[in-house]
Amino acid sequence: MVSYAHPILVDDIDGNGHGHGIIEEEDAFLRFVDYARSMFSPEENRDSNGNGEDNAGPGWSWIVSRILKTCKAYSSGVTSAILLSDLSQAWNEQHRAGAPKRRPECITQLRKSHRRTRLPHTVTIDSIYEKNFLPVNSILEAVILDAFLLPGTNIYMLSLGDFWSSSTIDLYLHRRYYDLANPDNGILKKGREICLTGCCLPTPNVELIVIYLLFTFFFFLFLIQDQDDDAMLLGAQFCSDSFSTISLDAVKNGASYSFYAKQSSIDTRIQKSNKKAHKKKVVGQLGHGRASCFLLTIEGRLRSNGFSCGMVRRIMLALDRPFIASAIEACEELCLEYGSATQLYLVPFIQHEEQVCVASTQNRYQGLRLSNTLVQSQDPKVSQVTLPCDSQGSIDFSNYPFQSFVINLRDKMTSISLYGVVTNIFRERNTAETIFSLKIEDTTGALLAKLHFPRSWSLGRLGLGHTVYMSGLTCSMTPQKLVEVSWFEKDAGASFVNLSCLPALLNSSCLHKLSYLSDLTSKKNITHICLVRLDQIEHCHVNTRFSHSLCGHFVNEKPGGFVECNFCHCNCDAAVVRTFHLKITLADEVTKVFAWCTGQTATELLQISPDEFYELPEEEQAMYPSSLENERFTVALVNCQRQCYGPGGCLIQENDSVAWEITRALKV
Repeated sequence: MVSYAHPILVDDIDGNGHGHGIIEEEDAFLRFVDYARSMFSPEENRDSNGNGEDNAGPGWSWIVSRILKTCKAYSSGVTSAILLSDLSQAWNEQHRAGAPKRRPECITQLRKSHRRTRLPHTVTIDSIYEKNFLPVNSILEAVILDAFLLPGTNIYMLSLGDFWSSSTIDLYLHRRYYDLANPDNGILKKGREICLTGCCLPTPNVELIVIYLLFTFFFFLFLIQDQDDDAMLLGAQFCSDSFSTISLDAVKNGASYSFYAKQSSIDTRIQKSNKKAHKKKVVGQLGHGRASCFLLTIEGRLRSNGFSCGMVRRIMLALDRPFIASAIEACEELCLEYGSATQLYLVPFIQHEEQVCVASTQNRYQGLRLSNTLVQSQDPKVSQVTLPCDSQGSIDFSNYPFQSFVINLRDKMTSISLYGVVTNIFRERNTAETIFSLKIEDTTGALLAKLHFPRSWSLGRLGLGHTVYMSGLTCSMTPQKLVEVSWFEKDAGASFVNLSCLPALLNSSCLHKLSYLSDLTSKKNITHICLVRLDQIEHCHVNTRFSHSLCGHFVNEKPGGFVECNFCHCNCDAAVVRTFHLKITLADEVTKVFAWCTGQTATELLQISPDEFYELPEEEQAMYPSSLENERFTVALVNCQRQCYGPGGCLIQENDSVAWEITRALKV
């Protein structure tokens, strides 16, 4: 393994004691995440060197993402019991933690050598037995344990297992693949990895004594490059032809070809003449280094689904005898179709791994006990973790066990997650793409991340001082030797959650620590949850304005008669809604704070919709706030008074120099 050491967060970042402990002391959400992770990281899953096994416990980002998913499902609030129960159920479903550890020996050996990662939307054999149900469009990755003829028949059966299950299941093999199961020269033998879709049970939704799978036409074989037999097959059968050698005249005379294609992009298009046919556009590099394009037409939605599960970014294709229909003159692409004689093999990239060094401060599993007392466990310290990387050296941090900080980020890191406070945000004005630059800060530093959207901003209202969680970040090096961080909305694993506006946060005592208003001045970089009452109503300022429905920010009318969003900097005539711009005094038993808000938060505080308020006579509008005197609320408060700069200008200061924004409110 190559050592890939990152300087991890140290105890004293700035020399004044401001380090990792500050986050955990102030942010109850992060403290609960650490506690939840400690519940899923048993000491017995570590070896004598402190290294964890693959299933030693979920990564930090998996814990956070699952907690936030549950919070969205239970907007009225969650408890620690609900969260831990959901985490346990999801983890067991994904990794089968409670299943007997008696996998067939060949699968155990393959697991050690390949360390395969379960692809998205893949079902397990154990889950088929548990639910007695298999969606027809699901993906099943399996390993052949045995191939045999049913006694007294010529019907081939395959006995299958998978890397994540202790159970096995039998499959009736489609006659199309009988030649591959021939015991003399076939390759469907013990240890062969396969991928299936379009499978079904003989009697869905009915309790079966013996569960087995009916034959499927959608059957793909894995060829493993570092296995001698497979390497010889690839070299002998698939490496002599390239797209440039195809002759349509030779095809008409019965010639056949076999190709080895590296996929670099994929696109789904439906043929106008046949809505049941799906075309997958695959850009490949074949033969003598010549970049070529081809269209592989795949009949039916099921086989198309097999290529849309995320697998395409991790495999190459070995195409044996595809049907060559014609050349498409408009784009000069070759059209290859899945014909009756075609065999399709999947060749995974060889999974490389690197060891990432971890500093001792990252190993402190800190957690909340039921009494909400913060303790430090004495778990063995982990000196390094092993993470997968691709052939270009990019390391996948999706299962990294600890929280990543700004100071950790280096070139060629993918699937990074970050938790921090927004200190600046603006739209890039010098590009035709929809790109926003977001400056996010944690206790170790700040960085500028470029957020890429297919069409427009789609993450709802986001303001300065808001606490956010981002996953799916990718790090790369600029020509100036600076680390650039990018986020693409369409990427698998990309998510963005604004915790400051999360409704469940206010109602979930396990995820926040109540603050007094007097705490605000000393702790400005977190979201504060406070119990307050409305005060000094005579100084309350209530206005109605128009905002952009996609981003929640105010719009301005331009001289040409159109309206422009202050945030997106785009014409949004057809996407404006009336909203409040409210400035009001909040008070508790200790002090008072003047704050502002807009959108749903202002509606909750005023207990009337903007349109209803606008329809009131001016006298009633002026008198309305007086009815709210001393009403009590739980509110989320953030510090929005920040200096920010950037191309295209800073986010318009909607706060009118008011330092605190109310991002969420709930009537007590």
